[in-house]
Amino acid sequence: MSNPSNVSKQKWNAAHYSQVKVSVKPEIADAFSAACAANAASQARVLSDFMAEYSRIPAEKTNTRLNSRKARRSAVKAVTAQLADILAAEESYRDNVPENLQGSKWHEASEASISVICEALDLMSEIY
Repeated sequence: MSNPSNVSKQKWNAAHYSQVKVSVKPEIADAFSAACAANAASQARVLSDFMAEYSRIPAEKTNTRLNSRKARRSAVKAVTAQLADILAAEESYRDNVPENLQGSKWHEASEASISVICEALDLMSEIY
């Protein structure tokens, strides 16, 4: 016999959600599972967010995923990781600018970007 709470949950889910079957190559499914696990993200939530964005549904209708402190902390960690990646790429760009272009507007823009990203990372580390 089914647990009454599971039956209630199944009824609620059936009334509020639609199931979508997706078939992908095993290596894609494995990589997706690993990426979701590494980012502490639900596969269903990632797919749902992508489908909403792809369908151009307004974010306010789909952005209920930040209701818990744990979810917000996870989102901050993900943004921090992306900023760190951007910082590394910008530093690599700056470090590879030829000597004759150092001091150019591109080099100065890169320096300014690095400074702002570092400040943002410092602020992000203070959030949680």
